[in-house]
Amino acid sequence: MNAPRLTELAHGGGCGCKLAPAVLQDLLARKAPSMPFAQLLVGNESSDDAAVWQVDERTCVIATTDFFMPIVDDPYQFGRIAAANALSDVYAMGGKPIMALAILGMPLGKLDVDAVRQILAGGESICAEAGIPVAGGHSIDSAEPIYGLAAIGLSAPGEVRRNAGARPGDALILTKGIGVGIYSAAFKKSALPVEAYDEMIASTTLLNRVGHELAQDADVHAITDVTGFGLLGHAMEMARASGASLHIEASRVPLLVQAEALVRTGFVTGASKRNWASYGEGVVLPEGFPEWRRDLLADPQTSGGLLVSCKADRAEAIRDMIEGAGYPRASIVGRVAEGAPGVVVA
Repeated sequence: MNAPRLTELAHGGGCGCKLAPAVLQDLLARKAPSMPFAQLLVGNESSDDAAVWQVDERTCVIATTDFFMPIVDDPYQFGRIAAANALSDVYAMGGKPIMALAILGMPLGKLDVDAVRQILAGGESICAEAGIPVAGGHSIDSAEPIYGLAAIGLSAPGEVRRNAGARPGDALILTKGIGVGIYSAAFKKSALPVEAYDEMIASTTLLNRVGHELAQDADVHAITDVTGFGLLGHAMEMARASGASLHIEASRVPLLVQAEALVRTGFVTGASKRNWASYGEGVVLPEGFPEWRRDLLADPQTSGGLLVSCKADRAEAIRDMIEGAGYPRASIVGRVAEGAPGVVVA
């Protein structure tokens, strides 16, 4: 018998598996008991990318976990994508990863043992690129294949970057092109060209290590990574956390090469629609804005880029630094303004 495609074993894939933003917000709305956690610098109060615990005046520990179901059929590449996505949360907080633990759930009897080994090997290869070990982990028998990491990193207290620091007058930079969800929708229907598949793999396995470098620049005020809620959703989180209005210029948002052509053909994930239903009321679109362009901006990204808020007069230099660090699609995509928290698209 032919082995099933890895993506056939899962009802969703990549960061498109995330709960809809409105559902997650409702789940986290419960007020936590008051506890004397003075050293907990960052918890879940503003939808930040990771938790941060201050150990002493020089050191913070950054902790996060991220896992999902396959976005591709190649087990090795699935492992690489999932690991890069998990480590992104540490980089988005300005940290440097120091180790990871594997999270593994596999449908025993449906997936060959060698395929599972390849998933683990892919994750280990990305961790090796980051210079860290996979120091252990946990595995279960599950109905669908799941893989990811619990990642630990370090940062100096003054170099922690949150999504809450964007200031009116800042410029906004996006470090990677968007369209991963659109590519994955085409891939599932065997309609993604080979060159587009290669582009998707290159983007989703590119570590966001530049976040650690950016956090050492005092003119970089806020960072978040753009993943399952799409550019609009993560911009909305930054706007709410910062108490500011984020203005996005749609024409300046970098796209994967075939993203526009594919979305106009109808390749859209269900997560994109759920995203818009969750936060669309907080987004102002221009009159006559095409639905396909809205779908692009709400497209769930797996291992997407960083959204960076920085001092406007340094934006070009910072963008150039990001590009020089290996992110050729880094672009200035908008600005931060005073006003009610929300996102305005032009």
